[in-house]
Amino acid sequence: MARRDALLRLHKTLSGRRTELRKRLGADLAEMGAQKVSSASGDAADAAFDSSGEELSAQLAELEARELNQVSRALLRLKQGTYGLCEVCSCKIPVTRMNVLPYSTLCIKCQREAEGDSSWLAGRRNANWESVSDGSDDREVRLSDLEMGYSR
Repeated sequence: MARRDALLRLHKTLSGRRTELRKRLGADLAEMGAQKVSSASGDAADAAFDSSGEELSAQLAELEARELNQVSRALLRLKQGTYGLCEVCSCKIPVTRMNVLPYSTLCIKCQREAEGDSSWLAGRRNANWESVSDGSDDREVRLSDLEMGYSR
């Protein structure tokens, strides 16, 4: 029951963060649009200053957009019933890790593996898991044939 309560609390945190990021990203984009309109006057120094400000604003907006994408993915995983499970090994991600980084998709062990070997994670995410075999016989099992029961 404690994990369920923690997941509900994390859902509230993620939803609030998504709302905040949407507002900030909208304000950043509006500010960048306003900067382009006002940058028509001034000398070369003003243009250089405006250019560096626009670049900084664009980089901040890109970081916020990435975080918004991660938060949205986490909320989708909550709806699907897969939130809190590692995308690689399907083990439960500890609640303490989820409290620190609510949109984490890997357990600590898999995260360490991914950080140690850049190709490790790509190989597991790009694997064809559409059909699998347990190796004991020639019978093939397809994921589409299995009925998955996720709690909602």
